[in-house]
This record gives sequence, structure tokens and C-alpha cells, in this order.
Amino acid sequence: MPIAQSKLTAQGQISVPAEIRRRLGLGPGSVLEWDEEGEKIIVRRAGRYTSLDLHRALFPNGTPERRTVEEMKRGIRRHVRGRRAGR
Repeated sequence: MPIAQSKLTAQGQISVPAEIRRRLGLGPGSVLEWDEEGEKIIVRRAGRYTSLDLHRALFPNGTPERRTVEEMKRGIRRHVRGRRAGR
């Protein structure tokens, strides 16, 4: 069941229902994004992304291989040494 409904005007405009404005923290000047996900159109406040959105943006080829803390520390040390050697 939908949260709320809006009507489209002849000019292609809609009003965002008060419940939706409250849930999204929208006010005058807020920007909304429209995105397509399969058969659905997703409307969200611009600049608000889910952790899944961020994960997909950071790792477009899937989840990276797991590393231990020690492996990550070694990688950081190697990276820092490489930057210093390039000076």
C-alpha cells in the first residue's frame, strides 16, 4: 500500500505530500533525485545515499577480497614508502 499519492498537473508538476516531506526532511529549495531501478522509479532527497549505494559506487566489480588487519597495515606501509620514494 502506498505511503501517499500525488496528482500531476497539466504543466507536469506534482506536490510532495506532507508525510513524505517530513520523512525526507524536505523544505523549500530541497532537491529531489529520480532514479530508475528495473521497473521502479525511485525518488529521494539528493545527497542522501544508502550504504548499498555507496558500496556499489566504491566497488563496481563486487565485494573486494577480505583482508586481515595486519595485511591492511602492511599495504598502507608499502603505499606510504612508495610515495616517499617518489619524491
